[in-house]
Amino acid sequence: MGAPWSTTNRTDPALSGDGRLLASLIDTDGRSQVLLQDQPSGQQRPLRHLRGQRNVQSPSLSWSGRYLAALVLQGDQRRVVVEDRLSGHLLQLPLPAGLQPERLSLSPDARRLAVQVRRDGQWQVQLFALEALLEPDLAGGLRVGDGGASIR
Repeated sequence: MGAPWSTTNRTDPALSGDGRLLASLIDTDGRSQVLLQDQPSGQQRPLRHLRGQRNVQSPSLSWSGRYLAALVLQGDQRRVVVEDRLSGHLLQLPLPAGLQPERLSLSPDARRLAVQVRRDGQWQVQLFALEALLEPDLAGGLRVGDGGASIR
């Protein structure tokens, strides 16, 4: 039998903005795990905090794949986390009491995060500003300057 990432039982694909990385979920024993791979080679990329984490949902990647956002089950609660693959840090975003996260989407520059939440049977979308928490992940050739992003 092949490695777990060779299985065809994969769901929830997310590509980095530059198309070089693919995050997807694989089912192992009824629990989902995130898999990060180079494209097109398929070579697995390491994850420090999310590696081996079970019951992961809704992966989302920034432009270069520096940041991987996902929902993880801790105890009986889903948590919103963002792994910085460059620094190795894990950011956990607190949600107001009573909100249950269901899906998320990280902006390509990692400046914003949208989280679909459920409260009392109602669906809402919470937006998080991440500028003060994460360095921007800009497309190649762009930099942050006096007038915003500019081409080098």
